[in-house]
Amino acid sequence: MNMETLARYLMIGGVILFLVGGGLYLAARFGLPLGRLPGDIRIEGENGSFYFPITTSILISVVLTIVLNVIARLLKK
Repeated sequence: MNMETLARYLMIGGVILFLVGGGLYLAARFGLPLGRLPGDIRIEGENGSFYFPITTSILISVVLTIVLNVIARLLKK
């Protein structure tokens, strides 16, 4: 792998991280309940709490899969 290829991968990764961060920022600004969706598991007790955002994780996974597939198809052309 040469330096140009590595640089291209790093720039693409940076753009993807920027877009994901921007999407999460916009979700917070518009009041989307990421992390508080139905199906997210929250258990609170006297000595501590446990939180696992399973529905939010699935939703983010689906969105990222779609976005990355679109980017991959655009790069193959």
